[in-house]
Amino acid sequence: MSFTTRPELSGTFGMVSSTHWIPSQVGMAILERGGNAFDAAVAAGFTLHVVEPHQNGPAGDMPLIFARADDKKPTVLCAQGPAPAAATLEAFADLDLDMVPGTGLLAAAVPGSVLGWLTFLRDHGTVSLLEALEMAESYAENGFPAAAKVVEYIRRVEPLFRKHWKSSADVYLPGGKVPEPGQLLVNKALARTYRRLMDAEKQVLADGGTRSDGIDAAIREWTEGFVAQAITEFVDIPCRDSSGKDHRGLLSRDDLASWRPHYEEPQTLTFKGHTVCKAGFWSQGPVFLQQLALLDGLEVQPGTADGIHKIIEATKLAFADRDAWYGDVTDVPGTTLLSADYAAQRRQLIGEDASLEIRPGSPDGRTPVLPDLEVKTVFDAAGLTGVGEPNAVAALLDSGPKSSGEARTDTVHVDVVDRWGNMVSAMPSGGWLHSSPIIPELGFPLGTRLQMAWLEDGLPNTLAPGKRPRTTLSPTLVMKGSEPVLAFGSPGGDQQDQWQLHFFLNLILGGMNLQEAIDAPAFNSTHFPSSFYPHEHQLGVVLIEQRVGDDVLTELRSRGHRVGRAGDWEIGRLCAVSRDPDTGMLRAGANPRGMQGYAVGR
Repeated sequence: MSFTTRPELSGTFGMVSSTHWIPSQVGMAILERGGNAFDAAVAAGFTLHVVEPHQNGPAGDMPLIFARADDKKPTVLCAQGPAPAAATLEAFADLDLDMVPGTGLLAAAVPGSVLGWLTFLRDHGTVSLLEALEMAESYAENGFPAAAKVVEYIRRVEPLFRKHWKSSADVYLPGGKVPEPGQLLVNKALARTYRRLMDAEKQVLADGGTRSDGIDAAIREWTEGFVAQAITEFVDIPCRDSSGKDHRGLLSRDDLASWRPHYEEPQTLTFKGHTVCKAGFWSQGPVFLQQLALLDGLEVQPGTADGIHKIIEATKLAFADRDAWYGDVTDVPGTTLLSADYAAQRRQLIGEDASLEIRPGSPDGRTPVLPDLEVKTVFDAAGLTGVGEPNAVAALLDSGPKSSGEARTDTVHVDVVDRWGNMVSAMPSGGWLHSSPIIPELGFPLGTRLQMAWLEDGLPNTLAPGKRPRTTLSPTLVMKGSEPVLAFGSPGGDQQDQWQLHFFLNLILGGMNLQEAIDAPAFNSTHFPSSFYPHEHQLGVVLIEQRVGDDVLTELRSRGHRVGRAGDWEIGRLCAVSRDPDTGMLRAGANPRGMQGYAVGR
């Protein structure tokens, strides 16, 4: 066993792993009260909205994948809201915009996260909404200790808050100042919102209604009641966004009232006896499966220069297909993209040297079309400009939002497994404190997921009313035979299905345990366009934690990779839980980077 930053947890009662220690403990408290894994995930999810407001919020988005202990069928809950009815290409052209802004009201899809949690609790949980929400409400009302990252993000957008987003300044600049790390932050308006949702349930139960009726009442308050009213009134007030101008939003009451989360079957691929389950081609999830299919025919040794090279080259090919073929459309050639024959054909493109091209395939003989984007040059002929200089590498890492609020990657994650064998992996995101101004009556901002859709006509991911923008959110569930055995995920935008892939390969090919696989040196490619505004990319660039070793870095450079050397503990934010069906043993691990993620269990 190699060194790990903390032990791999093991036990038989329950495990919760999330990107913040407080939601992990909240989820565990629900398990201790007799709730199931789904109850625990919901309680943790609502708490994540409070304590990680820089990474997610109630008006964000969420896909989750789960399997029940009784039927063991892997299922996706899609809580990714679609574009509003008014979100047309013509509407943005009239505003003289060629990209959806990365911040502000124009980029808001129909909010999905809270509706997803309410739907999941109603359909698969056992506790009341009161029990699932009361701890999150308490943290919003009475305060939570601000993690260093929250403070860093607030400091970065302080000028925007002071000059343009006063409602956000009122919450996140208490006493008119940037808070200190560890200082208690409160969000009284969000606490009131949570209480009003609980009150809706309470009234129904007092009138003799069922648990399901009570949660449905809270859903109505969100979609047609006080939440919908506050949102639609707020979006009619122009606010500053990343275009440098003030714009109104596009959401309407009809948009909010007409959409609900729904269940789907996952996309799957079997690798070394494990069936990996991901969300559909409306997300980037299947790119994980395409990478596995490409690597399945190669000898890959994780942690070696040759293994990392092969993984990076497979990643480039899979993500080129993502950008050419994925979207919320009916004609995605998904069966072919995940087929062994297609993978074998594409695998021939993986050579000994790094490719500096973006090479989508031609499934079923179709001609690929990529968005017309500018490549951002951050390298010279010898490699990454300023290699060894922290500022050069930090420009490509998740170093927080710009002063305008634009950011690459902001997400949270939670995995839960219980003693009965219920398992869930959830990836909430969006509605960040730097995405748009806080709605004063509600205590949270809207999301900006529409920035991931193109305003260029004729692409699978072209913006259209009622269409889901292709999201980067990508939880993972793994089956062995008919049994769910592993749930994991990582924040990271376009890196989610890279960091998760490396974790999975460390487990399956490297023989590591959960914590070892999380702690292993991490890396990712920035070769393909970012899903986030302004969609820059850097051909051939790979960022890697320098503790991988100078020999590995030297060989990668010799093969033509433009290597950016990151800090020893700077890349990746994995969470994971597992279950051995033969013994009932449960395990968990969590990312030590950033000193925030934790797993708990017994």
